Amino acid sequence: MGEWQQIEIAGKWADVFAPTSPFRFAVLHLHGVGGETLTDNIAYTEVLNELSLACVCPHGQQSWWSDRICAEFDRERTAERYLLDEVIPWMESRWSLLPRSIGISGISMGGQGALRLAFKHPARFPVVAAVSSAIDYHEWFGQGTTIDEMYTSREQCRQDTATLHIHPSKQPSHIYFVIDPADEMWFRGNDRLHEKLRALGVPHQVDFETAAGGHSWAYFDRMARPTLRFIRDSLESIQLRLM
Repeated sequence: MGEWQQIEIAGKWADVFAPTSPFRFAVLHLHGVGGETLTDNIAYTEVLNELSLACVCPHGQQSWWSDRICAEFDRERTAERYLLDEVIPWMESRWSLLPRSIGISGISMGGQGALRLAFKHPARFPVVAAVSSAIDYHEWFGQGTTIDEMYTSREQCRQDTATLHIHPSKQPSHIYFVIDPADEMWFRGNDRLHEKLRALGVPHQVDFETAAGGHSWAYFDRMARPTLRFIRDSLESIQLRLM
């Protein structure tokens, strides 16, 4: 089994996993509000190792992985710019990865962040897989969280959600998102995203039927294998097309 290490990337900490076998692909995984990464998570670690996927889990605090300044994360640079300018280049250099060999994933806050980044930068993130995404996080505006510091209004926040960043003609080539049907807080936002993508004719895959405990680690862990398998198979298909 591969091991997790905590490594400093451009002055900020990240948890990094490298499988025991040779690998060609990697995953940038974004954590949720609680800050729990995949470090030592048995469900995800076993599948990462089995599928020969490297993984980087940056520590983003409650930045919502947005392109807005969150003082808790950094007073000068946004989480989005940090990922694009520092983490992705570090992954490519560290592991000598070919172009389009990195998928992006996330859970809850991280799920919406992964989707938004992929919709905004589809050439950089052709493969995205999100679990229990907190897409409609503008609903939390005014409740005393970091969201209140990053946005001036609920509407400004809504305009920055993943659903509002879908380009009419440029999208990631592989999109997958899942949510437990009992996840009352975030289900509607995922369903709304699904409806919009379907209306635009954007190919994507969803699972809104598997139930395993609502918005909880029981469900997150249950979806580890299908989520990481989607990323691995999608990256493989992209590389085959490039040959």
